[in-house]
Amino acid sequence: MLCSSVTKVLSTATGNQIGYSPMVQKITRTCLRPDIGCFVLFDGGFSGLVIINFSSQAAMEIYRSYMTNMGISESELATVHTSDEVANMLGELMNQIVGDFTGNVGRDLQVSINQNQPKMLTINKEVMVSIDTNLDRPQARRVAFTTARRNVFYMELAMDKTEFLKLHDFEREEVDPDRILAEQKQGDGSVKSGAPQQSALVDTDLLEELGL
Repeated sequence: MLCSSVTKVLSTATGNQIGYSPMVQKITRTCLRPDIGCFVLFDGGFSGLVIINFSSQAAMEIYRSYMTNMGISESELATVHTSDEVANMLGELMNQIVGDFTGNVGRDLQVSINQNQPKMLTINKEVMVSIDTNLDRPQARRVAFTTARRNVFYMELAMDKTEFLKLHDFEREEVDPDRILAEQKQGDGSVKSGAPQQSALVDTDLLEELGL
């Protein structure tokens, strides 16, 4: 689910296809790595840490694609990965990624988790990051992602080893934006069509009270 959230958000934001390796690495620890490291903590039904490490090339490609996809001209874009604009954009996308992930967890597993505000660091050395909680059986994984121009970045996940056992069957809560909009429009139409009738009833009662 987390890999799907990364590809979905970044592909939509940049207008380019983002892919990831079908192989997941087991790692012993999570780290922020050069050139830009983004991380966010989540907690609730279970706790974890998500890190995405971008090379300068991958960061700039995603930044430029995202901004031009929004209609910003090339001349207005930052030219170096250390710019605050690049970090802010990656933080915004990181927030959307984890937000999409927590929403999917809530619908698929019926478990609620909350995320903290993402943090970004421009670094030239590895920095170890751990979860500020006691984990009985900490697990860490890493997945490699590839941009449209074949630049690579990595996502790392650390969390306690967790197993979900289903107590009873339940239906996944489906979110259909088209259906929600249709129901909203139908509801608005009902209110509008019902308003004159309600006004007529009120006016009639008033006239009866006045003896007219």
